Amino acid sequence: MSTPARILVVDDEDSIIQFVSYNLRKEGYEVETATAGDSALELSLEADFDLIVLDIMLPGMDGYEVCRRIRASGSDVPVLFLSARDTELDKVVGLELGGDDYLAKPFGIRELQARVKALLRRSSSAGSGGAHDEPTGDIIEIGDITLDEAAHTAFNGETAIDLTPREFELLASLMRHAGKVLSREQLLRQAWGWEYVVETKTVDTHVKRLRDKLTAADVDPSVVETVRGYGYRIQA
Repeated sequence: MSTPARILVVDDEDSIIQFVSYNLRKEGYEVETATAGDSALELSLEADFDLIVLDIMLPGMDGYEVCRRIRASGSDVPVLFLSARDTELDKVVGLELGGDDYLAKPFGIRELQARVKALLRRSSSAGSGGAHDEPTGDIIEIGDITLDEAAHTAFNGETAIDLTPREFELLASLMRHAGKVLSREQLLRQAWGWEYVVETKTVDTHVKRLRDKLTAADVDPSVVETVRGYGYRIQA
């Protein structure tokens, strides 16, 4: 029997905490809660959570800063922002700080449950590949890079390329369309799954991180080419 996913719910409104926690527990998840940014950060760094549902407007340290510090610690735990702030700028900031999804208040419980399931599924799939799993299909090879979409693994020869789920999706999107230029908007839709498109530097930020990971695995980072004024591509 599989272990239920552990979710940290962070909000300073008791009604939201109770509503979200009750419905997530009904789905079989283990839920812990926090009502302030400081305590949320402390819990997230001490415990092993599978997902964090994080309000932005918190007393003391706000949700943006909590997310920034979580990412600075090296954690790749999925973060779903919940907020009454629903402008494009809020969403852009959340994305660029390492958030994985953004749900505006008021929200329906079914939409929340669907977002939670999608993030957990994506994270679980990305973490399921071992250091040298056997290929399981959907193999893409470009130069010395071998990417297994089903196992969510990437290798440079025998060297594993250590990618976060988002970096993996970004590399997979580029490799699926090798030789073609993908705009930032296309990458946001394919790698982030966002239906709306906003002006954001988050793609550029993640490309930089992807290149750093490729360099660490002895891959020439210039394999991911910048096409000025449009987007990025990997040569076939």
